Amino acid sequence: MAGNSSRRGATSKGKGKTAGSGGRRRKGLEGRGPTPKAEDRPYHKAYKGNQAKPGTTKEQLARRQGRNAAGKPQGKVGAEWVVGRNPVLEALNAGMPVKGVYIAEGAERDARLADILKFGAENSMPMLQVTRNELDRMTGGAVHQGVALQLPSFEYAHPDDVMADSLDGETAPLVVFCDGITDPHNLGAIIRSAAAFGADGVVIPERRSASMTAVAWKSSAGAAARIPVAMCTNLNRTIDAYSEAGFTVVGLAGEGDVEIGGIPGVDGPLVVVVGSEGEGLARLTREKCDHLVSIPIASAVESLNASVATSIALYEISRCR
Repeated sequence: MAGNSSRRGATSKGKGKTAGSGGRRRKGLEGRGPTPKAEDRPYHKAYKGNQAKPGTTKEQLARRQGRNAAGKPQGKVGAEWVVGRNPVLEALNAGMPVKGVYIAEGAERDARLADILKFGAENSMPMLQVTRNELDRMTGGAVHQGVALQLPSFEYAHPDDVMADSLDGETAPLVVFCDGITDPHNLGAIIRSAAAFGADGVVIPERRSASMTAVAWKSSAGAAARIPVAMCTNLNRTIDAYSEAGFTVVGLAGEGDVEIGGIPGVDGPLVVVVGSEGEGLARLTREKCDHLVSIPIASAVESLNASVATSIALYEISRCR
């Protein structure tokens, strides 16, 4: 009869409820957390390759590891997507760098898609066909119309390298600093003007600034591939470094005491600092400038767009030189 067997374990000994998975064995079910990065695992070759050699300074080690002095990653931004048939075709025609063009299976063929396929074939671009669900996942659910373009991570230059290269050049050094330019359209336009008027590079801060996104790339009309764009951790410290190297630092400000036609030191190493779209130059940045330069405009207009003001200043500097 059930329950009356003499076999060991056949009957309950009445010791009450046993602990389930939420009791004494809970710790055994807990995970160990995310897998550490390769460079953080002492036994991995990536960790050994990032260790300092005798005589290596902390700053040199951080730079070699692709990080700034505070230990944060620096020098790259994550890859970005351009989605939609018209935007992708415009990006290709604008000469933007391409990591890959993705086309969804069963995408409706039209003239725009035919032009994209033709452009990719003529320029030997990597083109891959994926499922629509996969393309949805890769682009974060954006309305891609069956076509998306992936940009490569942007490689920023180092401000010290831009300085050294400009001083070694055949013409008088000219570098543009952006103090809080948050609109990527303006950043791209400034880079385009800098390339057009012979500047040696553009420097942007790591924080509170637009970066080299797809919008900035497009606005630069391909100039970002022809002129170095550097990212610095602290703009004011970088200005100090350029000043110590012999650069004259001029800031664009509506209330400046020097008009654009008479920039002091225009024939020598020059840094032009342009402020943010709304507030202009920050207080500390103003104090770092040797001169504040103004562009005369009609009294009916309060100010100029940041990228327009930069273009005028760079043109005048080029004309004076």
